[in-house]
Amino acid sequence: MMSGQSVTIPDDRAFASFKAECLCEEGWSLSYSKGGITVWTQGLEEGKAVHKMKCRMVCKDVPGETMYDVLHDIEYRRKWDSNVIETFDIGKLTVNADVGYYSWKCPKPLRNRDVITLRSWLPIGKDYIIMNYSVKHAKYPPKKDMVRAVSLQTGYMIQSTGPSHCTLTYMAQVDPRGSLPKWVVNKSSHFLAPRAMKKINKACLKYSEWKQRHNPGLKPWLYPEQTTLPNIPLSELSIQHAESLENIDESSLAETHEREDSD
Repeated sequence: MMSGQSVTIPDDRAFASFKAECLCEEGWSLSYSKGGITVWTQGLEEGKAVHKMKCRMVCKDVPGETMYDVLHDIEYRRKWDSNVIETFDIGKLTVNADVGYYSWKCPKPLRNRDVITLRSWLPIGKDYIIMNYSVKHAKYPPKKDMVRAVSLQTGYMIQSTGPSHCTLTYMAQVDPRGSLPKWVVNKSSHFLAPRAMKKINKACLKYSEWKQRHNPGLKPWLYPEQTTLPNIPLSELSIQHAESLENIDESSLAETHEREDSD
């Protein structure tokens, strides 16, 4: 995915290997399975920097192409994703790759995280892949009040399984920067990931009605000529190495029990 120091745009091989990893069961341990949602984790020992998680959801009443639209539509994300603090596109690299910013709320009392990623996407027959990894951009340095997380490789694979059925696999390989307490890791796989999946599913069911009222024809991820983003030369980007970022130790923080947003 990342060749040495230079930022590269994923090629077909990178998409194929992401897909293979999404489908692979070996080396993953099952940590949650309920109501059509399954979560696997890898290497989540305490003190280990990188967390790998894979989450799969079987969706009825959601066509694969609707799921693809929802995961791309940044305007809509601001509406349904209650974890989002701020998200925006910075610029485009090619017809199927761009750079964007995303910040999100972490469970209290952890500090919130943000990330700058190079995102690329590819429809493969009736399946779709959207994946990203962290990059650095001089105009968007880490902020004082947030922890800059590092996505080593994160993404979604959507498999169309029928005219209005699909399976969504979300896979994240992230360095959250900082030693996270065990409860966060457990909460992520048993509660936060499944809840996020359900939210996506719910968002898909309401999308077509929402989209009819918000630029119904505008889908630059399908029609690249519609994009208004400035072109960014690859030379403006560099790989975001985790070591260069502040490392914070939140491992001793206890969970604060606040009322969770009701879904």
